[in-house]
Amino acid sequence: MSIDEFSHLLTSRERRSLKRGLTEKEKILLEDVRKHPEKFHKTHLREMIILPEMAGQKFGVFIGGAKKEDTGAKWASITVKPEMLGKRLGDFAIPIKRVTHSAPGIGASKSSKHIAMK
Repeated sequence: MSIDEFSHLLTSRERRSLKRGLTEKEKILLEDVRKHPEKFHKTHLREMIILPEMAGQKFGVFIGGAKKEDTGAKWASITVKPEMLGKRLGDFAIPIKRVTHSAPGIGASKSSKHIAMK
């Protein structure tokens, strides 16, 4: 199935994006997928639309950079399934983590220092 035929099955946003054509980086990734189907492909292209020839491939999608407390960049491992076609790679690599809070800081009021015991 060609990209034009596949685009008729998508929503208007993805259809317009494919109609404009793939960027140079997206073309390079697609060629790499075609040449090395068994390889684990690491990419920063979170906005790349998943095409039918990407089904069954394994991707590492970038989800975060090296902050002060992190040791390095993070990659989400994704195996493309047929039901993922037409979505974007970034839809399956969520960069937001759950917020965890510690004890109240210096200058906090006395009531905010209370920790309920269960």
